[in-house]
Formats: sequence, C-alpha cells, structure tokens
Amino acid sequence: LFAIFAFATCGGYSGGLRLSVDCANKSESDLNIDIDFAYPFRLYQVNFDAPTCEGKHREKLSLIGDFSSSAEFFVTIAVFAFLYSLAATVVYIFFQNKYRENNRGPLIDFIVTVVFSFLWLVGSSAWAKGLSDVKIATDPDEVLLLMSACKQQSNKCLPVRSPVMSSLNTSVVFGFLNFILWAGNIWFVFKETGWHSSGQRHPPDTMEKQSSSYNQGGYNQDSYGPAGGYNQPGSYSQVGEYGQSQSYGQSGPTSFANQI
Repeated sequence: LFAIFAFATCGGYSGGLRLSVDCANKSESDLNIDIDFAYPFRLYQVNFDAPTCEGKHREKLSLIGDFSSSAEFFVTIAVFAFLYSLAATVVYIFFQNKYRENNRGPLIDFIVTVVFSFLWLVGSSAWAKGLSDVKIATDPDEVLLLMSACKQQSNKCLPVRSPVMSSLNTSVVFGFLNFILWAGNIWFVFKETGWHSSGQRHPPDTMEKQSSSYNQGGYNQDSYGPAGGYNQPGSYSQVGEYGQSQSYGQSGPTSFANQI
C-alpha cells in the first residue's frame, strides 16, 4: 500500500501555471498564458507562446530543466517494491514450506529487503532534490523572466496561478516512509534466516551441557554419599565378620594348643 501511494502520487501528477502579460498596447496583451506540465517532468519539452508586445508577433518559449531521471527512478523503485511485496505475500500464505526449505527463501528475502531499503533511501533523497528543482523551474516568477516583454518596464507581467505541488510533496513523504518500513522489516526477515537461528542455538546448547554435567556431578555425589553412608555399616559388618574370622583364627590356635 505504501508503494502504491508513492508511485501514484508521483507518476500520476499533472499540473500547470498561468501567467498574464499586460502590454502597453492593450491589444497585444495576453492575460491568460497557460503552461501545463506533468510526469516525468521533462520541462524542456514544455512549450508555450508569449506576446512580445511588439505588434502581433509572439515568441515561442519552453521551461528549463529535465528532472525525469530522479522521478522515473523513484517511480520504478515503487513499482518493483509493490510487485515484490505482492509476490512475497503470496509466498508467505500459500508456499510457506517452500519458503523455509533449505533456508533459501528467508535468505533471499533478507537480501532483497536490504537492497530495497537502500534503494528507497537513495530514490527518495534524489526525488526530494528533483522536486525542489521542479518547484524552482515552474515558479511563475522565474518563468516570467524568460519573456522578453517582461524585461520592459512599460509592460506588466504578473503570475495568475501557481502549480499545486501537494501530491508531489506527499510522494516524497511516502518515499521516506517506505524506507522506514523496509528498514524496519530487515530485523523481522533476519529472524527467519538460519543466521539468527544459529546464533540463538549455541547458548541453549552450552547451558544444556553445563546443566547436564552439573546434574551428573550432583548425582554421583548423592549416590556416593548414600553409598558411603551405607557402606560404612557394611564395612562395619565386614569388620565384624573379620573379627569373627579372627576369633575363629584364635580358636584355631587354642584348639591346636589343647591338642598339643
């Protein structure tokens, strides 16, 4: 939606201005000189006729400047961003398994998102500068300076209507909003990649290993403790048995002495 608003407000623009030239000889005046221009703002191709205030002769003039490169670059980025967003939405909804297969889909999505973020920044900045130049080139006061009749003090040249640039200003705003939107999406797309997953996988494994080794150590100590406590009576019983054997040993020599 943001991409649609960006290229619609710029690519669909058409405007104009109106000037008046009041000559000293009223019959030679022209009070309604309309100059229309539109996207892609090749202003040097916009021609108009103006009176010279020297008889019926009129001069053919044109606006100055060619700002089509920045405007077309901006609109091209917006169109491709719209098409990619539409395609990505279809993949997210209907081809989620294919998207996550071999982690290729998230990686491609991440790279394309970074590229579009950079292009939005460059394109919006270039178009903002281009729009500033368009405003200067279509300023009625600047256009009046192109007319030879306006260089004579006996003639009165006045601007009647200035071009309305509100939609073009909106296009620049949407351009930078698109940059913020795509740049913010970099993090969310990065979370889908294997890079984020691998970065999050190692700490739990390490903690699991430490927990496992600790549990094994604790289990051995606990098992050793009861075994020690249990073996102590066992050893005592064994000592008792040894004492019995010793007593048996003593009875053995005693009976042998008696035999002797």
